[in-house]
Amino acid sequence: MGKVTGFMEYERLEEGYEPVPARLKNYKEFVIALSADQAKQQGARCMDCGTPFCNNGCPVNNIIPDFNDLVYRGDWQNAITVLHSTNNFPEFTGRICPAPCEAACTLNVNDDAVGIKSIEHAIIDRAWLEGWVKPQPAAVKTGKRVAVVGSGPAGLAAAQQLARVGHEVTVFEKNDRVGGLLRYGIPDFKMEKSHIDRRVQQMEAEGVVFRTGVLVASLGEDSKVTNWAKETVSAEDLKAQFDAVLLCGGAEQSRDLPVPGRDLAGIHFAMEFLPQQNKVNAGDKLKGQLRAEGKHVIVIGGGDTGSDCVGTSNRHGAKSVTQFELMPRPPEEEDRPLTWPYWPYKLRTSSSHEEGCEREFAIATKEFIGEKGKVTGVKTVRVEWQGGKMVEVPGSEQVLKADLVLLAMGFVAPVSPVLEAFGVGKDARGNAKASTEAQGGYATNVDKVFAAGDMRRGQSLVVWAIREGRQAARAVDEYLTGSSVLPR
Repeated sequence: MGKVTGFMEYERLEEGYEPVPARLKNYKEFVIALSADQAKQQGARCMDCGTPFCNNGCPVNNIIPDFNDLVYRGDWQNAITVLHSTNNFPEFTGRICPAPCEAACTLNVNDDAVGIKSIEHAIIDRAWLEGWVKPQPAAVKTGKRVAVVGSGPAGLAAAQQLARVGHEVTVFEKNDRVGGLLRYGIPDFKMEKSHIDRRVQQMEAEGVVFRTGVLVASLGEDSKVTNWAKETVSAEDLKAQFDAVLLCGGAEQSRDLPVPGRDLAGIHFAMEFLPQQNKVNAGDKLKGQLRAEGKHVIVIGGGDTGSDCVGTSNRHGAKSVTQFELMPRPPEEEDRPLTWPYWPYKLRTSSSHEEGCEREFAIATKEFIGEKGKVTGVKTVRVEWQGGKMVEVPGSEQVLKADLVLLAMGFVAPVSPVLEAFGVGKDARGNAKASTEAQGGYATNVDKVFAAGDMRRGQSLVVWAIREGRQAARAVDEYLTGSSVLPR
């Protein structure tokens, strides 16, 4: 694949970034994509390795060596055909996927991996520019009706697949716009929402009906997730009106931090903070928007959501931003012979960190300090891990100033009232219980009710959601028609 000696001749090329001062002035994407010639050179590095571990490293099993080779040879139109054969939305993954495929790249054993994600990004952006991405309506309608609950990446992927084989698909979304976490969890500077809008137009041309502002069952009062619904539909109505129901909601129950002072004003879940900025960016006017400007911000949680809070706080004009991580500081470089081709444990520095952030590792929150009902500081303690257990370091307690605390420690499960409304069984973690077996996969214990994405597997990556949506679509199609031509 690519050029036989390309991996020895060419260096890995990284996508560029606009300078920090420029990008902090707005919420637009700032990644400088590879040019056609740069992408071709990067594709040339794809070696004829015999066993392309990148295929299995990618959750949607992208046929990576093939599209790398096609880009190297300048056949961009066939490259997007290959890419779309496994991935409905490469413009999403080409921007926000952490690229486990690159960790699995054979070159990554002792060299720099092929820039697979940047090639994917270049392919899909060119495909849109050239007009190669077109609606693919079904030639024959089945007359079967499917309700998809949730319009995140799992719901969108499933809906598109089902519509393309002729089913009448209606997507229900509780918020005012389509996209789920893509819309209201991912900052615009990582992925502008025009990419979602463009896909929605394509899917509507393929026959998908979107009903926004419609809440299925009740989310309860303690989930702290976005909910701008204006009407409600019951689980019973969906089961009565549709031949199959696919639950693709998110794992929206945020992990809390129940320490003294948690009830002070100024302490919020990340998903109370991030969606508000996305709504403002979309032109909406909000009263009482959470703002970080002029504040000392502490972000608790070292993952991607925490990083997104850092980037958004910097754009607000925060006085300082500090991010806490409970685990020890990872090594700068992974032990490649030990970890390859699996996802390595190493220090990851995001573009948001580079914009300004103090990172504290091996630190735990003991208490929130406040005055007059508002948070003013966070009492912390250093921790060590001994025999797999966390142990506090004596004498290491300190109080850090904080005017705004953002909890970004992940999500524990879907909100239970949705599953309870349908009578769907849960696994030990509170997710919808449904296997991924080839026969009867993604089916719950309730007849004609299926589940996929974060609602089934728990908090995960966008690329895993797309995979589950595609596979669940095949399972639903088999249930409705007895067989399926959709890929698994």
